[in-house]
Amino acid sequence: MTASEDTTALRVAVIVGSTRKGRVGDVVAHWFAGLARHREDLDVDVVDLADFDLPGQLPAEATDDMARLAARIGESDAFVVVTPEYNRSFPASLKQAIDVAYDEWHGKPAGFVSYGCRSAGLYAVEQLRCVFVELHVVTMRDTVSFDLFADDVDESGRPADDGEAASRVAAMLDQLVWWGRALRAARAERPYVT
Repeated sequence: MTASEDTTALRVAVIVGSTRKGRVGDVVAHWFAGLARHREDLDVDVVDLADFDLPGQLPAEATDDMARLAARIGESDAFVVVTPEYNRSFPASLKQAIDVAYDEWHGKPAGFVSYGCRSAGLYAVEQLRCVFVELHVVTMRDTVSFDLFADDVDESGRPADDGEAASRVAAMLDQLVWWGRALRAARAERPYVT
């Protein structure tokens, strides 16, 4: 079997981008991961940034938690970033985590699940696209987004199970799998260069 025929499940890191107390990001991420785990073409790993003690200032040498996070990014074939929108952007905790790794992001795809008030986190996603292009990450066109002021989520922050959200998840994951397999095959054939 050639690299282009590889049908091994993609290792997808679902990254919980918020570390705030009272957040709903972990609830949304686990809801999303539950849907993604129904697919045989995905191996899902939830990476909760609250589980990492990342320093406020990046040191000259990586801390153990920085190295552990970079390793989880490096082991992944693709990413889904779950992000809130704070003041028309994404949280500082997410930017800090993105900056912990560099080469580990290269030549891989990323999808987005966003939430917020009124704009459903889409401003955060648009800014993340700009950041990820600098890291040579291919971002998916379709996103999954929720308005916390609408009927998109219940009182716990769990997305409404109305079928529409699940179909948006399926569409985004279909794109992620296509890109993930294509880029994994390309990286296997020749190392990615920047």
